[in-house]
Amino acid sequence: MRLAYDPSHYRDNTNLKDTIDAVARLGYEYVELSPRKDFIWFYEYPKVDRQLIKDLKRYCLDAGVKISSVLPVQQWSSPNEEERQAAVRNWKRCIEVTSDLGVDLMNSEFAGDKSRPVESEGAFVKSMEELMPLFEKEGINLNLQSHPNDFIELNTEAIRMIRAFDKEWIKLVYSVAHAFFYDDGIGDVEKHLEEAGSLLAHVLIADTLNHKAAFGLRYIVNPPNANVTIHQHLNPGEGEINFEALYRKLREMKFDGIVTNSVFAYPDKPEWSNEVTLKSIREGLNIKEGLNI
Repeated sequence: MRLAYDPSHYRDNTNLKDTIDAVARLGYEYVELSPRKDFIWFYEYPKVDRQLIKDLKRYCLDAGVKISSVLPVQQWSSPNEEERQAAVRNWKRCIEVTSDLGVDLMNSEFAGDKSRPVESEGAFVKSMEELMPLFEKEGINLNLQSHPNDFIELNTEAIRMIRAFDKEWIKLVYSVAHAFFYDDGIGDVEKHLEEAGSLLAHVLIADTLNHKAAFGLRYIVNPPNANVTIHQHLNPGEGEINFEALYRKLREMKFDGIVTNSVFAYPDKPEWSNEVTLKSIREGLNIKEGLNI
């Protein structure tokens, strides 16, 4: 098992070197390179050159940190063909950057437009057909997650889409903070993990509240039925995820993939947030204190 940190808490006011140093200081051997303006930002072309790649590799070496995965988010499922083509161009560069970093794993979201699911699926399949040869040429694996407001929000549908490609190198990311979107407000984490089975390769740890609770009135949105999406990435114990069940199921499955601290809610106090979340992960998965994996 690899225990990784998503440094989104540090992406706005911390440069890459200081971010990598922070990951090491917080107790991690692995970092998940999530979107940031000075590297790969949401929906944009990567702002990366050879020197930055060389520098980042040196930062990681000096800090004793390895890159577990690179996480680009692009509109590769957009029903708008021009937007889809731009996303594929961006993805190709993201794959090149990942290869140059010596990293063999990328993870991402389905994106698209949930109000146009059939068209979005068609766009996604078209993009994948264009990108799969490059993934295979570079020897890079891909983990995918359904995400709130994507054309795929349900866990079951994500699994079916991954199975449709029937590639050993395409697996599932399970984001705990999305559990109440994965089954329309039930949040049955054990069932989700059972459904995934051998496709499960990556688990993102964070808590959240059930947005469907109180007859859908937990969050008052005006006007009613407005097209908005609400979810959180909180410290374990601050929301309504059944972490006891989650950790028990992962232990039963003898999960041996990547587990990432995916809490984003506390950029003003990231050290405290990490202390809470890392303690939860270590205790829940029986990882010895101080063991850097």
